[in-house]
Amino acid sequence: MDDAFYLPLGDDRWRATVHTAGPWDARFQHGGPPSALLARAIERCSAREDMLVARMAVDILGGIPVYDLELRSRVLRPGRSVELVEAALSAGGRDVARAQAWRVLRTTQTTPPRQPSAQPLPAETTDGAPSAVDGWLDGYLSAVEWRFTAGAFGRPGSAAAWTRLRYPLVDGEPPSPLQRVLAVADSGNGISSELELADWHFINPELTVHLHREAIGEWVCLEARTAISPGGVGLATSVLSDLDGPIGVGAQSLLVAQR
Repeated sequence: MDDAFYLPLGDDRWRATVHTAGPWDARFQHGGPPSALLARAIERCSAREDMLVARMAVDILGGIPVYDLELRSRVLRPGRSVELVEAALSAGGRDVARAQAWRVLRTTQTTPPRQPSAQPLPAETTDGAPSAVDGWLDGYLSAVEWRFTAGAFGRPGSAAAWTRLRYPLVDGEPPSPLQRVLAVADSGNGISSELELADWHFINPELTVHLHREAIGEWVCLEARTAISPGGVGLATSVLSDLDGPIGVGAQSLLVAQR
């Protein structure tokens, strides 16, 4: 088994490992790892230590293969106080995902309000992630540690889960706070599903994350709920927290269709 989600091939080329494989089809990646890899590129593009990513929007343009990828990035709108940065992943000469992020100047002149308390981190459980028997394929699911405080995989309704990456995003490098958040924020629809996986698809073509501060520590909590209306469209929303309290929100538009 590989010890990271991605292995560097040089010249901003990356090889996806089995840990990136999504629960729908073993040939394609879960949206979390490529979102985190795009976040890494955005952080490193004309890097600014005095700025914080306040919003990142990821568009998934097609199935992202569990294979070799090329990554590129650029600053679309430079500025002293706000910047817009773009990154894109391609496979076989075709873009498979793009992201745009607003970076905002950090300031120490304001006094932060008192944070609401975070949900307590539950003790480690012996309950495993869902398996092929349940209609889920492994890869990403077992590469993340899941500790639910409400709901569960495959149980309809809202859910809350503490998450922690079992592997670094890229080989030999600890993930940044932004990378840790983007690696799991795409799981809101998976933990708060409203329909039976065996009968329905509820796949997101995009992910948008708004952050008001950086995550602290390894653990990121998703408090997620999914709304589905007639017409084949759904929306999954998540409150994102670390052990000190909320850090932001995530949202995913959903394609809802019968299998």
